[in-house]
Amino acid sequence: MVSGEWRVASGEANQAIGRRQARLRSPLAPRHSPLLIQGYASLWGVADLNGDVVQAGAFADSLAKTGAEGVRMLNQHDGRAPVGVWDEVREDERGLFVRGRIEDWSPEARFAAALSRAGAMDGLSIGYRTARARRQGRLRVLSGVELWEVSLVTFPMLPGARFRVSGV
Repeated sequence: MVSGEWRVASGEANQAIGRRQARLRSPLAPRHSPLLIQGYASLWGVADLNGDVVQAGAFADSLAKTGAEGVRMLNQHDGRAPVGVWDEVREDERGLFVRGRIEDWSPEARFAAALSRAGAMDGLSIGYRTARARRQGRLRVLSGVELWEVSLVTFPMLPGARFRVSGV
């Protein structure tokens, strides 16, 4: 019976294809382990492309109120789908240091992790409300910032605001 033989052969072929697909997992498939990242979301005294300069200590009041738990990790400032969690957000001698993990809980998060792992996305950008600022020529010097979120971005407004993958 030709059709019966075809079903058996077809079933065996489907099993072989399934095994091959299991070995060739998509970079967007759940991995069940976060991608660890760290970097600087802001640098003291460096003007961004919009002419904003963050002064050392500008985030202190905000971080004292919310801690890292109050700062969201977004992808490209899209508030609809957080992609991870910031475990550490602190000021140091260089700027605003962040350490966190991109999770695998959504397609957006897996996409952000895949881009980060490949080196296609390594920028950071802050989402905030200005609490205190002054003009200094063409620059706006921010001395008080209410930090809402730190986003993973392709093109940061502050070119030096970058992260790196620090573990898997």
